[in-house]
Amino acid sequence: MTLPTSPSLKPLPAWKSPWIVGWVSLVVVVLIVNIIFVTLGFSTNPGLVVDNFYDRGQDYEKTWASRQERDPGWVMQADVPQDLVVGEPSVLRFFLVDKAGQPADIDKAHFYAYRPSDAKRDFDLPMIEEGPGRYRVDVNFPLMGIWDTLVAVRQGEEEFNLGRRISVPAPRGGSQVPVTN
Repeated sequence: MTLPTSPSLKPLPAWKSPWIVGWVSLVVVVLIVNIIFVTLGFSTNPGLVVDNFYDRGQDYEKTWASRQERDPGWVMQADVPQDLVVGEPSVLRFFLVDKAGQPADIDKAHFYAYRPSDAKRDFDLPMIEEGPGRYRVDVNFPLMGIWDTLVAVRQGEEEFNLGRRISVPAPRGGSQVPVTN
């Protein structure tokens, strides 16, 4: 005995099946998102790569050992205010003493601020001597967020550095500081 077949019970073509449409849609969405991310990755690359990385890293151990030999034993300390705010001037101080705890005599001090996410926003300023072993810089951070700071001091041909990562919060009251290029 055979069962009667109805023309309305024909199986759907594969491309009309909700499962096939769902899987194909999912693959298409994943491909589109990947293309968008790759495009954004290339177009917003900050370019924070050192051009001669191999040459700089080649003699790292030798350079590090020679710096350890020349280390004068200074104690360097940066005084960064806790109330830093983007767009508002602040004073950063730097203190330098020798092994005996006496103020160290140097030729000059310089302040550098590096923006890890945007090298175009990096800046540097000379530091002003306030007294023996005491230096200051008046700084105004143009963007909120993370900044890598470095104080470089020179004595003769030698340079010594003190680095510190700081966070600059948004302006008080939630107002936005205009960003200029």
